[in-house]
Amino acid sequence: MPDATPLRGKTAIVTGSNSGIGLGIARSFARAGASVVLNSYTDDESDHALARDMADETGSDVRYIQADLSDGDQARALVETAGVCDVLVNNAGIQHVAGIDEFPTAKWDAIIAINLSSAFHTTAAALPMMRRAGWGRVINIASAHGLTASPYKSAYVAAKHGVVGMTKVVALETAEEPITANAICPGYVMTPLIEKQIPETMEKYGLDRETAIKEVLLDRQPSKAFATTDQLGGTAIFLCSDHAAQITGTTISVDGGWTAL
Repeated sequence: MPDATPLRGKTAIVTGSNSGIGLGIARSFARAGASVVLNSYTDDESDHALARDMADETGSDVRYIQADLSDGDQARALVETAGVCDVLVNNAGIQHVAGIDEFPTAKWDAIIAINLSSAFHTTAAALPMMRRAGWGRVINIASAHGLTASPYKSAYVAAKHGVVGMTKVVALETAEEPITANAICPGYVMTPLIEKQIPETMEKYGLDRETAIKEVLLDRQPSKAFATTDQLGGTAIFLCSDHAAQITGTTISVDGGWTAL
């Protein structure tokens, strides 16, 4: 019978994990027995309660560490405060939509800092810990937009392409070590944020729920179905397994065929 807790004894840091994709991946790691560090830029009682609830649900050690990942020093301090990092999941990200000639400079800088530069800083801090432990996994949550592009998303597309490129560099620099680096590239994923957009889309276009989802939100996703945070978590768990020990420097698309077009 397969081990239900294959990551017991490992510590996973998941950035941007108090909601959405990051929270789903963190929960998957906790269920797999890993000690988990949740993170976001806030430091509310609800953040720490989320960690306690996840610990109660899974039986794993879960804690919350605040860090504003737009600041490189804080990104590195997140890993240093955790004290150990066997698995690093760089998930934190923000978005802004505008044409290039109208794109606010401050928004560009923030997206590049949080979506790309933070992954550089956390990885730089985590690799020495992985080397001392003799094992490690760097998993970067990129996007279908790390492999293709859409108009009006210049900063996001640039950052996610950068994440994919940096993943390859980390993989090459650790190729002879028991450390791997890969990027997961989701398409549209069902999260509370997307769920909130469905009625807004229905109202805007005068469509029923199913049509709004398939013809608007999932227009570029051939499966016409959202990926789930559990599926992304399962993909991340697989990348931590012995079966994936020779998978490094690549992307795994979880996008319902988006990037096959």
